[in-house]
Amino acid sequence: MVESYRTVYMGGEEEIIEKKSRFIAAVEHVESEEEAVSFIEAVRKKHWNATHNCFAYIIGNRQPLMRCSDDGEPSGTAGRPMLDVLAGAGLCNIVVVVTRYFGGTLLGTGGLVRAYSGAVKAGLEGSMLITRKLAKKLEISCDYTWIGKIQYLAAQMNLRTLDTEYSDAVKTVLLVPVQESGRFQKQVAEATNGQAAVSETAQLYYAEADGECLLFDH
Repeated sequence: MVESYRTVYMGGEEEIIEKKSRFIAAVEHVESEEEAVSFIEAVRKKHWNATHNCFAYIIGNRQPLMRCSDDGEPSGTAGRPMLDVLAGAGLCNIVVVVTRYFGGTLLGTGGLVRAYSGAVKAGLEGSMLITRKLAKKLEISCDYTWIGKIQYLAAQMNLRTLDTEYSDAVKTVLLVPVQESGRFQKQVAEATNGQAAVSETAQLYYAEADGECLLFDH
């Protein structure tokens, strides 16, 4: 599992105009090639009377699958530039379709590349992009004596507290980035003289969006 990757959380749709041609970019998060193809077909059905529906997608965060199509535009003027924008932004598990309604003026090879690239950039700006980071869910049980020190250590490292339960002892569940887990557990052991019980209950991805912590299993 990679430590982090960028993807789209909420897709969007944006339009640009180039010499009276409309370029409409639709962006969506997908987890498989089947989902990407389904989204492309839905956009094609929606814009059945468009001149072109070009697409690009990247699936997977390790050795990703990349596909693109010019859909009748001159070779290399649409799909590849669109794919380059996605790859250049470090994105994966994403599909974008750019629909063109021809406005009557030819754009030329360079103009088409700029238009399709610009449409994708606009579509990304109109979407919510996130970085998913790999983390461990740590469950810590301790006496009330130690919880203040543990909370202080967590605050110093800007860790997310997912849950805290107060009973005979205190049990708190924290989300710790994988690269920080060893250091944090060592600090907890030192701060509590080894009196806190720490267990790793899960490994998952998380992301921040609008101040909210989002959890993902992959």
